[in-house]
Amino acid sequence: MIIKNGKVFQEDGSYKVADLYVENGRIVASADELTDKTELDASGLKVLPGLVDIHSHGAVRHDFSDADVDGLRTILQYEKSQGITSYCPTSMTLPKEELLKIFQTAKDVEQDETCARIVGINMEGPFLDPVKKGAHVEGYIRKPDIEFFRACNEAAGGMIKLVTLAPNMEGSEEFIRELHNEVVISIGHTAADYGCAAEAMKEGALHVTHLYNAMNSMGHREPGVIGAAADNQDCMVEMIGDGIHIHPVTVRNTFRLFGDSRVVLISDSMMATGMENGLYELGGQEVTMKDRKATLADGTIAGSATCLFDCMKCVISMGVPEREAILAATANPARSIGIYDEVGSLAPGKRADIVLTDEELNIVKVL
Repeated sequence: MIIKNGKVFQEDGSYKVADLYVENGRIVASADELTDKTELDASGLKVLPGLVDIHSHGAVRHDFSDADVDGLRTILQYEKSQGITSYCPTSMTLPKEELLKIFQTAKDVEQDETCARIVGINMEGPFLDPVKKGAHVEGYIRKPDIEFFRACNEAAGGMIKLVTLAPNMEGSEEFIRELHNEVVISIGHTAADYGCAAEAMKEGALHVTHLYNAMNSMGHREPGVIGAAADNQDCMVEMIGDGIHIHPVTVRNTFRLFGDSRVVLISDSMMATGMENGLYELGGQEVTMKDRKATLADGTIAGSATCLFDCMKCVISMGVPEREAILAATANPARSIGIYDEVGSLAPGKRADIVLTDEELNIVKVL
């Protein structure tokens, strides 16, 4: 296939009017490599890499934690329709027996060209700090446990790419030292101070789960996890871009503080995403969603009701440069979980995960 005359996104932020060549699901360098020379006219359209959401619980009234293969497939189809072509279904804090069943569904789900591709699993919990549990059920939280994780990863067929850990909990040091070369360890849901977080990063926990949310604020005398992440140039930080979790001023300044290569936009979406106002669930708890804001009965924000593509557009509307927002939703998440050799840009050799949009970044077609 030849995608002709599109404005192809470049990683320097520019758009270059050029043809894009696709052969057997991969981007190739020239028409000489094509056997199928079917043309798709993209004149006047922007050509973007498919988005990569590494932190999402669900959408369209389904949740990964339902352990329902058909429901997971429905989520994947919705995500693909919204321009998200690579996806990490994300679990909640639940008993071990339930998590094993949940992770099994990621192996069993039938995926085709209508679905976002599962590129890994995000295990958010149960190794959290009860003080910063957020929308997770405190009764299921447990200390970091190496064998517990390995049993879950075995059930998942080795697909767990990310695991959240509170470094101030007993057993966290051993967990990080033992597993940091097997899985990306993300600091989150924690009241850890700067020293504790910085030491965990030094040991190999080089990712932060939804920066600002479920952690102490960055104070001028107590910089906490946020300050430790800013200090460590190898640390990637997730940020929810729905316009509800984080103030626009903070969003803009986060990109200034962390630069254009360390911010990973996530949706943290739950089953109310793509749905009307009403009652839903997250991690076994009832959630009310009204005008994209999802909350527990006590007012705690319970994930988002916004897909990653709309999160990307939202942060652009806040004043984040378009280039930085697109990288934060494509190349950066791909790098953060080690799949940038496959997805995250439009370079030859990458999977042909492609989104065509108009000038305002409204989706026209997802390939």
